[in-house]
Amino acid sequence: MNKKILFLLFLLASVSLGFWAGYRSPNNVRPAQSDLIQTARYIDDQASSGSVRDSIASVLSGQRRNAITSSVAQASPAVVGINVTAVQQVRDPWGGANDPWFRYFFGDRTYNQEVKSLGSGFIISSDGYILTNDHVAGNGKEITVTLTNKGKYKALLVGTDLVSDISLLKIEGKDLPYLRLGNSDDVIIGEWAIALGNPFGLFEVNDKPTVTVGVVSATGMNLSAEQGRTYRGMIQTDAAINSGNSGGPLLNSVGEVIGINAVIYTPNQGSIGLGFAIPINRVKTIVAELKKNGKVERNFWTGLQVQTVDARVARYFGLEKAEGVIVSDVERNSPASRVGIKPGDIIVEVNGEAVLNEEGILSLVSDARAGDVLKLKIIRDKKTMTIPLTLERHDG
Repeated sequence: MNKKILFLLFLLASVSLGFWAGYRSPNNVRPAQSDLIQTARYIDDQASSGSVRDSIASVLSGQRRNAITSSVAQASPAVVGINVTAVQQVRDPWGGANDPWFRYFFGDRTYNQEVKSLGSGFIISSDGYILTNDHVAGNGKEITVTLTNKGKYKALLVGTDLVSDISLLKIEGKDLPYLRLGNSDDVIIGEWAIALGNPFGLFEVNDKPTVTVGVVSATGMNLSAEQGRTYRGMIQTDAAINSGNSGGPLLNSVGEVIGINAVIYTPNQGSIGLGFAIPINRVKTIVAELKKNGKVERNFWTGLQVQTVDARVARYFGLEKAEGVIVSDVERNSPASRVGIKPGDIIVEVNGEAVLNEEGILSLVSDARAGDVLKLKIIRDKKTMTIPLTLERHDG
């Protein structure tokens, strides 16, 4: 703290202590009036000169500028607004267009319609690679990226992956600002979290991302699959995330990207502090594949058919809980048949994660790739065993 302020505080403390000491003394003797007058004159002289005021303002200004404001200032130029024009098929609602008899006589009256949407993204390299969500740009016919310098660029969709909800874009540029990718395995629950993006298209108002701040509320959150997208190991934050924030970065307090904002829970169509980001470590491998192949190779098969274990099945097999899936069929000469999995086997874990139902195992498996090995924990004849299942490429 400034020496002048310390000195001033010392004088004030001295006067105050002297006053109270005098007040409490047996003779009720107070400090000499001349001392008080001299002190008051000193304070008045310093205040009138402005030095004390300037010193206090300087200290307060220093306290306002912290790790969060520094991270925001550093990261903002690399955050972009994304406008997308996509094409989707729309069925003519006239008359009985949804009636199968109507379609039989008049045909399936559908037409293509352009749909505009917006989202967020961020630059990850000086030559113009940009990350966003698949649900933002994955079906884009035309994609326009807006930078904080008001520059607008037509973006190329390098590749997209529906399952992980990741899209990789590219704009032509050099020496562009970009964000550093952090380590999402090192995230601490309770640490600061900073969300930047383009909620409701506000980026277009002043060419700057909107900033919200909260904490990391939880990690490793597994959400239900949605329209073929699998959200596993998500980072939960209470930093406000709204429509249009999708694809924007979630930063830690040192300005590193720890996740991509992707999902919000909005029972009343507004932010209630339940937002989720895709961990950046999961994204890193996806980006490498998208750069190389434009897609993530997930064309594999197991040869398994399963059903959720219900209470009746649990009683029949003597299970304590109605959890897991039961193998209802195994295709001949399939990867599952070659490792000895049989109908009636009950799968309760995949790679150490509990399987509660059919949706759960589909979510776990759909995020894998050809060549991956799944360690299945199986109950057979009331005995538990672990069987490794290699996912083989399926060209059929």
